[in-house]
Amino acid sequence: MNDESRQYISDSIRTIPDFPKKGIMFHDVTSLLLDPKAFQLSIDDFAARYKDHKIDVVAGFEARGFIFGAPLALQLKCAFVPLRKPGKLPGETIGASYQLEYGEDRIEMHLGHVKEGQRVLLIDDLIATGGTLAAGIKLMNQVKAEIVECACVIELPDLNGKAKLGGLPLYVQVQKEGD
Repeated sequence: MNDESRQYISDSIRTIPDFPKKGIMFHDVTSLLLDPKAFQLSIDDFAARYKDHKIDVVAGFEARGFIFGAPLALQLKCAFVPLRKPGKLPGETIGASYQLEYGEDRIEMHLGHVKEGQRVLLIDDLIATGGTLAAGIKLMNQVKAEIVECACVIELPDLNGKAKLGGLPLYVQVQKEGD
C-alpha cells in the first residue's frame, strides 16, 4: 500500500478519548466504514497482499473482524469462518480461552469448519494486547491448520500485542498511539 492510501485509511479512523473507560483512547473503525473509499482501500490492500498466498480460510473475530474478513474472503475466493464469543454459534463448537485485563474470555468456531492443513488468515480490526489473536492461534493449532499470517487494520504498538503471536507474522495497515 502506498503512503497516501495508508494515510487516507488512518485519517478515516476516529479516536474517542475515555471510551469504554477513562484513560482509554478508542480507535473506532466504524468511521472508516462510513467512507466507501477508505473501506475499499483497506479491503483492496488486504486482497493484494494475500492474493498469491493460497489462503483456504479467512477467519474473522467477532465483531469487527467479520466486517473486514468476509469481503476479503470473497475477493480471495475462499471460505470465511466467524470466530465468535461463547453461545453464539448453533451446533458443535471448539474454543480457546484468553485473558482479559480483569478476567477471561473465549472464542469459538464450528467444529469442522477449518480442517487440518488448511491455510488460514486470521483477521481483526485491531491488535492491542494480542489476547484475541493469541486465542485464534490456539484454536487453529487445535485443528492443525496452517496459519499464514495475522492481519489487522490497526495496531497499538505500545501495548506489544505482537509478542503474544508466538513469532507468527503480523500485517497491519496503520499504527496508532494509545492504550
